[in-house]
Amino acid sequence: MAVQLATAVQNTMCNAAVDYLDSGGSNGTIKIYSGTQPANANSSITGTLLATFTLDLPAFSSATAGVATLSAVPISTTGAAAGTATHFRAATSAGGTAFDGSVTVTGGGGQLELNTVTVSVGVSLQITAGTFTQPAA
Repeated sequence: MAVQLATAVQNTMCNAAVDYLDSGGSNGTIKIYSGTQPANANSSITGTLLATFTLDLPAFSSATAGVATLSAVPISTTGAAAGTATHFRAATSAGGTAFDGSVTVTGGGGQLELNTVTVSVGVSLQITAGTFTQPAA
């Protein structure tokens, strides 16, 4: 049988992960990439860097039922390169990787949702929703 977490532990673990983004001395970032998402957040990033978003402090709300929600959405930036957004990496301002996830258009069910996954140089891009989930099992 798998380990099952109590909701309080699940929330504590979720909060620790998203609070790490705020630990670099300044605002954390979410960087959007094209291509295949790495196997895990310890692997080197793949794809082309399409855009960088600077997050608020704190970056996420406190967890409820193991889910923390990205604060202050929508968050806007402009495209740095052209391509199709497929994944992201969240990191501290000092560059420490916190986690990776999938990118979809709004309503598409990705951990991060954008107003469009087609990124163009100099064109506005928005994060419309984002979550981090700590599973209970």
